[in-house]
Amino acid sequence: MKYLIVGAGLFGSVFAFEAAKRGNHITVIEKRNHIAGNIYTKEIDGIQVHQYGAHIFHTSNKKIWDYVNQFADFNRYTNSPIANYNGEIYNLPFNMNTFNKMWKVKTPQEAKNIIDKQRIKLGDRKPANLEEQALSLVGRDIYEKLIKGYTEKQWGKKATELPAFIIRRLPVRLTYNNNYFNDAYQGIPIGGYTQIIEKMLNHDNIEIKTNTDFFDNKNYYLQNYDKIVFTGMIDKFFDYQFGELGYRSLSFQTEELGIGNYQGNAVVNYTDDKTPFTRIIEHKFFEFDQSNPDKTIITKEYPEDWYRGREPYYPINDVRNNQLYARYAKLTKKVANVIFGGRLGLYRYFNMDQVISAALATVHTEFGE
Repeated sequence: MKYLIVGAGLFGSVFAFEAAKRGNHITVIEKRNHIAGNIYTKEIDGIQVHQYGAHIFHTSNKKIWDYVNQFADFNRYTNSPIANYNGEIYNLPFNMNTFNKMWKVKTPQEAKNIIDKQRIKLGDRKPANLEEQALSLVGRDIYEKLIKGYTEKQWGKKATELPAFIIRRLPVRLTYNNNYFNDAYQGIPIGGYTQIIEKMLNHDNIEIKTNTDFFDNKNYYLQNYDKIVFTGMIDKFFDYQFGELGYRSLSFQTEELGIGNYQGNAVVNYTDDKTPFTRIIEHKFFEFDQSNPDKTIITKEYPEDWYRGREPYYPINDVRNNQLYARYAKLTKKVANVIFGGRLGLYRYFNMDQVISAALATVHTEFGE
């Protein structure tokens, strides 16, 4: 069969790799000038730069871990971001190092006592917004210094205007453990992520076309391919006939500096409300500074509103948008030769392991294996 894959990101590339192995003819089109989607990395002066924000692979699914490891060797990077609140430095996620710095406490019970004292009690009432949810979970100090400013910048709204479900759970660890994730497997591919997609798409049955926008020739593609795997925006596919889904966008300001070490950590979150960006990434520390000793590359990440023509980076899965997506999802039954996938096609926030898992499930459904 002839398959068209719209988007050379992780979902589309996994499907292309698996479909090509099964003898199908695959054309992959990508509107950007490179493959790998948002996990694209580029080497600059010996440093692997994450062009679209930090990507740390983590999973508890050994099958997915083994699957991705066939395309790259992973290092043992552990995600241990820190927070900068007006010059005060705190460990993330919230743990005993955080609480010792904030309150000078030394024991878990001391920390727990302070959190319990500061937590607001809602009784049987559900939290009305994100602020109430956070205050009921972790209390005033942690909320004000480490949650409020960062979250409001991230979503572009006041915490009192955001739904509570966004932070339904907040990890509070009463241990001195700075590992952000609880997953069994974690790391960064040595040499970057782009090589993974290159290897997936390196097959005689796969043709790749970059700088190619599906919507420039939508009708042609629909008529000339047996199946289409579409990983773009589902609302755009259907010409926004029910209206636009909500997205958040990002912009990135990347600089190369003539010093070997700018901030001493791969990721520093800026949790105050005055700093316009949410975090600074120092890329060389994803690979343990095995690079240029005299230069470093940093990226400041600015959350921004999305509008047509901007890149949508993640969906806003509130009640209104989920209901709107459900209407679009019903329309997919009318285009039987189109498979929708990925973060934008399924309007769902995915981690990388979840993208791979969803793509493999789609392969299973498609080929009955």
